[in-house]
Amino acid sequence: MPQVNLSRRHVLLGGGCAVAAVAGGLWWRRQAPDHDQPRLTVAEAYQQAQAGEITLIDIRTPLEWKTVGVPVGGHPIDLRREDFAEAVAQAAGGDRNAPIALICAAGVRSARMTLALSDAGFSNIIDVPEGMLGSRSGPGWVASNLPVARWQE
Repeated sequence: MPQVNLSRRHVLLGGGCAVAAVAGGLWWRRQAPDHDQPRLTVAEAYQQAQAGEITLIDIRTPLEWKTVGVPVGGHPIDLRREDFAEAVAQAAGGDRNAPIALICAAGVRSARMTLALSDAGFSNIIDVPEGMLGSRSGPGWVASNLPVARWQE
């Protein structure tokens, strides 16, 4: 069997590549995909939800709802549900053509699910890229002092 001599430099460089690959994967997962669907600011989403012009869906997890609260006027539907698309349609009165706005923590998951729901036959999905906690798109629901409600399990 041939003997392989790995110097400390080889190990460190190899490990550095692995770390860079993992870091790159994590960075990619935290980037909102680009899409050409409509977007709303958190203030616009709140106003339109209150006026009944949109169905606002909070797609975060129960732990996030418990920690931060749910946007007033929003419907909490965990995006990990197996029947997520059906639950969203039900919240919109069964109308897959109704205007439905998605909000998450910082706009990454809402952008991904905007694309997924559009692919699933929803024709009027709107992204709220600021999210509840803020992003590059803006300060977010909480920092904008928009009302939140306690999540009721």
